[in-house]
Amino acid sequence: MQIEITDKAAMQIKILLGKIPEGAEGLRLSIGATGCSGSSYKMEYADKGTENDDLIESNGAAIYIPKIYSWMLIGTTIDYITDELGNARFDFTNPNETGRCGCGESFQVEKKD
Repeated sequence: MQIEITDKAAMQIKILLGKIPEGAEGLRLSIGATGCSGSSYKMEYADKGTENDDLIESNGAAIYIPKIYSWMLIGTTIDYITDELGNARFDFTNPNETGRCGCGESFQVEKKD
């Protein structure tokens, strides 16, 4: 699967995994229903992957993606950014987005046949 994890995002994933109790092997990236555009990125700790996940590994960081959402994320770049006010977050550049709400909380993806 073609998903890029930047060096900054990989470093932050490793930092996060180092702060939690043992057992988490990576993060799980899924899509949740929310906001005015319908979908949002959701990241949570993953103890391990399942047969229903695709595994993305880069620079020592692992992200599990439920296969049901994989089609929405092909070509996505996952980065970790800090804005002018010092707020830090994972940032997703997804070429499959067909719309995004004004506040940036949610996005749309339309399935192509």
